[in-house]
Amino acid sequence: MQYSDPESDVYGQGKKSEYVTETPTYATDERLGENEEYGEVKELRRGLAQRHIQMIALAGTIGTGLFLGSGKAIARGGPLGAFMGYSFVGVLVTGVVLSIAELSALLPLSGAIIRHAEHFVDPALSFAQGWNVVYTSMVSLPAELTGAAVIVQFWSTINSAVWITVFGILLIGSNLLFVRVYGEMEFTFATLKIMLIVGLNIMALVIVCGGGPDHHAYGFQYWRNPGPFVEYLGIKGDLGHFLGFWTTFSNAIYAYSGIENISIAAAETQSPRRNIPIAAKRIFWRVCIFYILSIFMVGLIVPSNDPNLLHSTGNAAQSPFVIASKRAGIKVVPSIINFVVLTSAWSAGNSGLLGSSRTLYGMAREGRAPKIFLRTSRMGVPYVAVGFISLFMALGYMSLSSGASVAFGWLQDLVSVAAIIGWMVICTVYLRFYYGCKVQGIDRSELPWKAPFQPYAAWLSLTSFIVLLLTGGYAVFIKGHWDTETFVSSYINIPIFIILYFGYKFIKKTKIIPLAEIPIRHFIDIANANPEAPAKPVVGWRRLNILWS
Repeated sequence: MQYSDPESDVYGQGKKSEYVTETPTYATDERLGENEEYGEVKELRRGLAQRHIQMIALAGTIGTGLFLGSGKAIARGGPLGAFMGYSFVGVLVTGVVLSIAELSALLPLSGAIIRHAEHFVDPALSFAQGWNVVYTSMVSLPAELTGAAVIVQFWSTINSAVWITVFGILLIGSNLLFVRVYGEMEFTFATLKIMLIVGLNIMALVIVCGGGPDHHAYGFQYWRNPGPFVEYLGIKGDLGHFLGFWTTFSNAIYAYSGIENISIAAAETQSPRRNIPIAAKRIFWRVCIFYILSIFMVGLIVPSNDPNLLHSTGNAAQSPFVIASKRAGIKVVPSIINFVVLTSAWSAGNSGLLGSSRTLYGMAREGRAPKIFLRTSRMGVPYVAVGFISLFMALGYMSLSSGASVAFGWLQDLVSVAAIIGWMVICTVYLRFYYGCKVQGIDRSELPWKAPFQPYAAWLSLTSFIVLLLTGGYAVFIKGHWDTETFVSSYINIPIFIILYFGYKFIKKTKIIPLAEIPIRHFIDIANANPEAPAKPVVGWRRLNILWS
């Protein structure tokens, strides 16, 4: 089958694949195919410089999931249970990132997996995942706002509704300005988050070793009493410990959600076929330093039965990092920590709103969303898409009825389920691509980059996420623990995704692309015809850089 480049028709003969039902474009004007190999004209984000992209990719996903959700993980699973949960999910998301990186190195299109699903699996899967991304933002934005409102309560007793409103207005305002303003804000916030993570781990190490004001060497005392695990739901023995450990997965998944977006950011930079793999290989170190090390250290200095953890209180002192500082007698640090945590929560929401509004805009260009979302302001901002996503910030006001912590936990579960489905899509698309190479006799050494541990990493992640998805709401099936909200938030996204996929498939009559007809060779030819400039030699202290791409 002759496959034509659906964007620029530079390398084909003008015949469009029978499996592609629409012309997929994530460009911002009609001048497709002028200068770039895929005709990508990225006006919506043209204000983001290299330093913006790299810092956003590095720390853009660090938000309330780590700073607040980790408290719930320790309270439910204990310090060792939380550490194991975050570590295991960290391994799984590394497999996801390796998969999306190999795809993006070959096919560096804006929209990442949404576009890859179009070319390697089925346009219906692209449609379903596109709306899954939008849906994720619809529920993650109010979760971040609720988390920010909780954090502000550390200083103020003003009703949470006021802070939800204030932060919501600021989010909308920043997304309606030039994208460069957004880039500068995210660069600043990302820098603060990195400094905070490093500072927190150093502070925790000092406290553990007895260097705090109380000069008490904590060591592993909280791993002995109250213990490394928690008997979740009051179930005694090893079963209760295991259930507590299993529950931490939801918190870990929420904390890691969005980490795969590094491919979207890298696709907007120079030399994406070189930069995407570099960023992917370094994701392991980012996960270890920012997430696993942090959850390990805070588990050493905060006991799982502390009454201020998120699961038992609704006040703003629930951040485990703040609790650790106060317990050690450090008076100034808690306010500093809370301020940076507040910027992190707002930053995560800011990044989510921008990414989802651009996804919605791109889907409208493909004909997979109403055309009204194509409207842009004089500054090139898709203001209708921004406004539509922003409407769902109102879900944050649900926290007023039963406490911010309850609403935060409910919305967190919704985001976690949507994130799992998104990761499953990435693994599925990659495996189709991998076995497409096998069927077509293409050696992966011909690709711009060949990810390690494949296809085993993708299979491990896919099967694990299927199990986690189906068992995410297991607690409601235990006698005496039924909760309608938990059941809905744990499983509602499954039928939504199925309806989106099969509904589009039925209406548009799309087909799954046979493995033998996936246009892999076509994209390899494009990559070979458009070589990137060689990388500059790395010298001096830069050789030690394991974080920045």
